[in-house]
Amino acid sequence: MGTDTVRSEAADEAAGRRREQRGWYFYDWACSVYSTSVLTVFLGPYLTSVAEEAADADGFVHPLGIPVRAGSFFAYSVSLSVIVAVLVMPVVGAAADRTGRKKPLLGAAAYVGATATAGMFFLDGDRYVLGGLLLIVANAAQSVSMMLYNSYLPQIAPVEERDAVSSRGWAFGYAAGSLVLVVNLVLYTAHDSFGLSEGMAVRICLASAGLWWGAFTLVPLRRLRDRRTATEEGATKEATSPGLRQLAATVRDMRRHPLTLSFLLAYLVYNDGIQTVISQASVYGSEELGLGQSTLIGAVLLVQVLAVAGALGMGRLARVYGAKRTILGSLVAWTVTLAAGYFLPAGAPTWFFVLASGIGLVLGGSQALSRSLFSHLVPPGKEAEYFSAYEMSDRGMSWLGPLLFGITYQLTGSYRDAIISLVAFFVIGFALLARVPVKRAIRDAGNPVPERI
Repeated sequence: MGTDTVRSEAADEAAGRRREQRGWYFYDWACSVYSTSVLTVFLGPYLTSVAEEAADADGFVHPLGIPVRAGSFFAYSVSLSVIVAVLVMPVVGAAADRTGRKKPLLGAAAYVGATATAGMFFLDGDRYVLGGLLLIVANAAQSVSMMLYNSYLPQIAPVEERDAVSSRGWAFGYAAGSLVLVVNLVLYTAHDSFGLSEGMAVRICLASAGLWWGAFTLVPLRRLRDRRTATEEGATKEATSPGLRQLAATVRDMRRHPLTLSFLLAYLVYNDGIQTVISQASVYGSEELGLGQSTLIGAVLLVQVLAVAGALGMGRLARVYGAKRTILGSLVAWTVTLAAGYFLPAGAPTWFFVLASGIGLVLGGSQALSRSLFSHLVPPGKEAEYFSAYEMSDRGMSWLGPLLFGITYQLTGSYRDAIISLVAFFVIGFALLARVPVKRAIRDAGNPVPERI
């Protein structure tokens, strides 16, 4: 009877864990639409056109009395959103760990971001300031919510399941991004058939991403559960300390785990290369290869679709070879892909789609497995705080790659030289990651070591 009770409790625990994992996947499904449809495709060109509508004769707008070129307004807004996120994430992360109340914080961040995104429907005429404010709020809120979302991973997945769970989460996100982007592109390209202006079609696409984000966030908020801890007065005060002070405290704590920091450094380097390829591939396609906007949007969609298969496929490889070896293999694949991209002929969409296929197949897997591997290196009880540093590496520190890309083009006048210069990030990232003894790092963090890692 006792054995049957234990088995029943274990089965109930496993069923509850699977239910929570399925709920967790749906937050990627909810918010990835913002990254794909809003940030990657529609908002940049549209907000720039709104700013240009409001510009003076010299092409400048004047938010808060500061002269800004209309063409730079979107980029500056994104940069400011990163600064806001960097200040807020450590505070929210520390509060989540010390109180155990992650779910209300996740819900607050998600609905702030979703509301700001839905509010982009009202971005018309010359309301560029409104657009900039909504972008800053939405982007910062997404960063905060993703930090909290990622920090659930060590709590909902035992060590042997973590690579697969992380990979499925990324796959859900890319699948949602692909689905909504297809619908949005149909609406945008056939807006005349629907009796809509081009601007109205874009505003509907922007707002629909916010509605999608808010609606599907209900699923993880119903299924995820808080794991609360006792809160002491001093801890509460520390958890609400200013952002820079809390960030400094997090970094000081991470210095007690130098191998975790070593992994984070390697991730910062190769992820900078990944993010730069994502942001600059369309520039390379349009300026160097002479490809049209429809080809570039089609390539974005292809990347999203194949990233689903890539994330799931690399998750399976990690079960056989371990996450570290699989990530190292993906960095080799990134290097080969960029080298092939250097030789792409101009005016040949087919070969650009081949390049996009290569990017898609390694994109989701390298990101998913990096997240799951880092989760093993986080000391118990510090999940949200450490993932705030991880999220900042993911979103807030990817500036060196674009800088190298821009400098290389400025010195050589060739986008081919600029794109091949990014190989350095994958080579250096490979070398740094290869040097990290991950099993020892996991033990030093106080976590059980998986059979394969």
